[in-house]
Amino acid sequence: MRREERREQILAAATRAFAKAGGFAPTSLDDVAAESGVTRMILYRHFDSKTALYQAVLERAAVRMHAATTDDGELGDHSVPGMLKWASEDPDGFRLLFHYAAREPDFRDEVDGVREAMVATLLPHMEKAAASKSWASWGANLATTMLIEAIMAWLEAGRPDGDEAVTRILRALDGVYNAVTVH
Repeated sequence: MRREERREQILAAATRAFAKAGGFAPTSLDDVAAESGVTRMILYRHFDSKTALYQAVLERAAVRMHAATTDDGELGDHSVPGMLKWASEDPDGFRLLFHYAAREPDFRDEVDGVREAMVATLLPHMEKAAASKSWASWGANLATTMLIEAIMAWLEAGRPDGDEAVTRILRALDGVYNAVTVH
């Protein structure tokens, strides 16, 4: 197996192992090696430490989410369906990024950075409609939180009807947008 293919295999398996165990602390490198079907020595050929591996797992999840939700870095009609599709295809990555790592002090900054980027991408859209910059910021933060938590709840509910989920999530986000536009 080529180096890049092996690295991707390890990242996919590490995502599963970290999610299964409940995040960084309860997961050992032996857990990751077993899930990957490789030895610890192979893991160390690709990653300097468990921390470096976890950071790579989080980065991979963030990159995949960005690819699923933007087109040339821009939001569009595809963004919410794209995020739901990504979460459905990679629920472990979604949970690691927005649930486990968000509660881990050593990785909170990375997750906050992802969330801040999401808010920053949404903010210009809110500013066009909001009564003030403060309300636009409120709306962008609330919509980001609502989207993440709506998808998390959808995953926890067993992923009922994806198309219907998109409709319901968009309806909730429309409520935030309407609240921002009150003058």
